[in-house]
Amino acid sequence: MFGLRTPAGILTAFVAAALSTLSPPPASAGIVVDGTRVVYPSAKREVTIQIRNPGNTPSLVQAWLDAGNPYAKPGESKVPFVMTPPLFRLDPTKAQSLRLVYLHEPLPQDRESLFWLNVLDIPPRSAASSDLSNQLELAFKHRMKVFFRPAGLAGSAADAPARLTWRLLTKDGKLVAIQASNPTAYHVSLVQLSATVAGQPVSAKTDMIDPFASRSFDLPAPLPLPSGPVAVDYWFVNDYGGNVKGTAAAPLAP
Repeated sequence: MFGLRTPAGILTAFVAAALSTLSPPPASAGIVVDGTRVVYPSAKREVTIQIRNPGNTPSLVQAWLDAGNPYAKPGESKVPFVMTPPLFRLDPTKAQSLRLVYLHEPLPQDRESLFWLNVLDIPPRSAASSDLSNQLELAFKHRMKVFFRPAGLAGSAADAPARLTWRLLTKDGKLVAIQASNPTAYHVSLVQLSATVAGQPVSAKTDMIDPFASRSFDLPAPLPLPSGPVAVDYWFVNDYGGNVKGTAAAPLAP
């Protein structure tokens, strides 16, 4: 029987995890979602996502999409897709394909649209034992991006990171942030950003940049203004889940 039990009753804990086939889990691990992102070309009738159970116990798996709210429960978020099967048992060493089908409801045709795939891994309930009176069992939620990509978009997702434009933002005579602008129709997911300013290496936390949008990444502390453009090193995630490095010049913002 599947369930989550604690001494006080039922507790569900969602732990976000991004798993890749590049790092195989140990034999006792829970389910694995192949890949780190899903790309849905609009011309395709469906796309499939592979789910595997390399562990030694069965899991109950629930899968659904949301439009950006990580707390949305299955069925709460309106999305133009159907996912099958939405709920299934996955036995040890077995695999299951999830089928994602676009319902052809209107979506922007001049840019990618972003949705999120949630895969909840619910392990079986352990047998009651007086030796495990304080036992806590967790359900793990895998969450990854789903990019709906219309046909005929200008350029390509592979070239989009190189087309980012960068500039240095200042405040009160100090350098405080680095801004990236995305002139393309594709999302660009940054994972790392670094530069050297006046001989001092700095880094900033990064995030995804939406199509035709800009994001500013604050520096850990204000720095003296550089005398000219600064070389920025950035790492982004490609369609295959790999981290790729890019370099660009960032001038001071006017």
